[in-house]
Amino acid sequence: MQQKYGFTKFSPNEFSTWIAKQSISRACVRVQQHHTWKPRYSGFKGSNHFEMQRSMKRYHINNNGWSDIGQHFSIFPDGAIVTGRPLNRSPACIYNANSRAICIESVGNFDAGGDTMKPAQADAIFSATAALLKKIGLSKPSRTNVVYHHWYDGNGGLVYTNSGQKSCPGTAFFGGNQLSDFEANFLPRLQAIMGAGGGTQPVGLLEWVGVTSDSLNIRKGPGSNFAMISEQGPLDHGAVVRVYEQSANGWLRISQSKQFWIYGRYTDPVVSATVNTADTNARLGPGMTFDVERVFQDGDRVFIFGSNGEWKKIEDDLWVHESLLDVA
Repeated sequence: MQQKYGFTKFSPNEFSTWIAKQSISRACVRVQQHHTWKPRYSGFKGSNHFEMQRSMKRYHINNNGWSDIGQHFSIFPDGAIVTGRPLNRSPACIYNANSRAICIESVGNFDAGGDTMKPAQADAIFSATAALLKKIGLSKPSRTNVVYHHWYDGNGGLVYTNSGQKSCPGTAFFGGNQLSDFEANFLPRLQAIMGAGGGTQPVGLLEWVGVTSDSLNIRKGPGSNFAMISEQGPLDHGAVVRVYEQSANGWLRISQSKQFWIYGRYTDPVVSATVNTADTNARLGPGMTFDVERVFQDGDRVFIFGSNGEWKKIEDDLWVHESLLDVA
């Protein structure tokens, strides 16, 4: 493990050990797969991981106008994994579809005719994805909790089809960027790595809450007089966090073992649920007459923000019939 320019570099084994010990207060339900396209293999010299990561951060801030580097992790051709955006901030990687996601950028151009992925990088992609799924409590990889950028339309809808958007993570990424390629090549290998161990659910959890303000600071104690924890936040609007303790003055502790606190006034309670049926349709409104926007799979975790009769409002203003959900 090495550190430079505010980033940390891990081997895959070091990463798996490290991520298991991290506090991720923001509830996450999927891991995004991307390729950088640029920079490519030609820019990697074998030891310039930190310089390339710093360059990407500068580009994202200065050219894209983002607050930080877009991705949480970059995986390099030699299999090294380098940290990026803090895990408690939503990534800036798929327009309108970053809430409750963790973003992996694989360094290289994996479109047909581009870079040929090295085995060490391929192994690290699967190792890191498995470790992240286990960390966020997901034991069954699926097409809704491991996603390719190419499957989204320009408005953040998970449509799975060739929507004319980016080819990311590449037309030659483990056989291709189509859903059929994922199900034939990526998913079985990930399932084999994860085995039956799966993820674990939080212990001592009081409730889940959703952030209602644009930006909510995390502090070292239950009050605004306590110092902010910049490496943990702030949390974005719509972020869902676990609550383990509530103070008398309305502050919420969002870590099981550490003093991470947010002000409860800027949150609303939400309910964790699990999809209980394969190919569950999530609609744009509370009824069968509304268009299907996304399809969830058996075992996928979602959060309920509200109700309208027998319909439940979940993430991204989508609606699912209550019969298709098991409340945790």
